[in-house]
Amino acid sequence: MALREQRGSVRTAVVWDALEAALAGAPRDVVDLGGGTGGFAVRLAESGHRVRVVDPSPDALAALARRAGEVDVDVDVTGLQGDVTDLVEVVGAGSADVVLCHGVLEVVDPVVALQHVGEVLRPGGLLSLIVGQRHAAVLARAMAGHFQQARSLLDDQQPVDARTGRRFTVSEVAALLDDAGFAVTTVHAVRVFTDLVPAGLIDLEPGAASALVDLERAVAERSEYLPLAAQLHVLACRS
Repeated sequence: MALREQRGSVRTAVVWDALEAALAGAPRDVVDLGGGTGGFAVRLAESGHRVRVVDPSPDALAALARRAGEVDVDVDVTGLQGDVTDLVEVVGAGSADVVLCHGVLEVVDPVVALQHVGEVLRPGGLLSLIVGQRHAAVLARAMAGHFQQARSLLDDQQPVDARTGRRFTVSEVAALLDDAGFAVTTVHAVRVFTDLVPAGLIDLEPGAASALVDLERAVAERSEYLPLAAQLHVLACRS
């Protein structure tokens, strides 16, 4: 396994566990909002799902097409240029069983985004949401010596900078989803330890990546570790 792929698998293992369990069974119509080069989309398509990736970047969509072309089986993946503002027009209202919204709410209006996601989901449809978690972001900035940024982020939902965007607490995400008509089914802590472990250890120490994944899985559903997670992964159903 390439080093970049190894690090990526550690960072996303908990998310994949939840997604694969939730999507087991018949193929679904999946929309991956902001799905970029297809890191999630192609793997889901390999499992038989019909996936549309909506992304504003033509370069990302071109990379998606190349990635889909490199797999050994035919996959149903379509790249569509657009973003959250025109999501309904691009994919159609009520056309999706599942929407992936990973790393999107940090950089858009979350209320508007969740409204549009709800419009493209069929009744009872599933939302997979990943957001940056504020408490861990405060700690990371403080440890890096960015004390003013850490203080600014402490009690403020607004972005500290344009690159990383806003961060959320569990209660804030729950309130946003409730207001948008979603019922939360599960919340997982993602990357509780991974971002704190030196990359060289994961890459070079035999068995380290596997052991770290096991540790991340062990704490993913323990509520006391949610404030330590770099990200929150939420599964929610449209009412």
